[in-house]
Amino acid sequence: MTERAVRVSVRILEKEYQVACLPEERSELLDSAEYLNEKMREIRDAGNIIGLDRIAVMAALNLSNELLKVKRQGAGSETAPRVRQMRERVEAALAKGQQLDL
Repeated sequence: MTERAVRVSVRILEKEYQVACLPEERSELLDSAEYLNEKMREIRDAGNIIGLDRIAVMAALNLSNELLKVKRQGAGSETAPRVRQMRERVEAALAKGQQLDL
């Protein structure tokens, strides 16, 4: 964590997470967490997917799909690196989860 970073508490599916971010990014982080929580609740409440990790992966796939659609429409030339970064973060989280299951 850098010297300027602050810890922000976010709640997603009744679980609290501590996330570090720059003070000027706090509002965006909270908005992102709220949006992700909403999407994950929708998936969970549909009842087709069980397990926090699977719900998170489905939410990540859905959000990535939304970003790619925006990119294809020409509205976001900066989305490709962000989608790649999101994919890498999801893959890293899944790898950690798989290690815990062993």
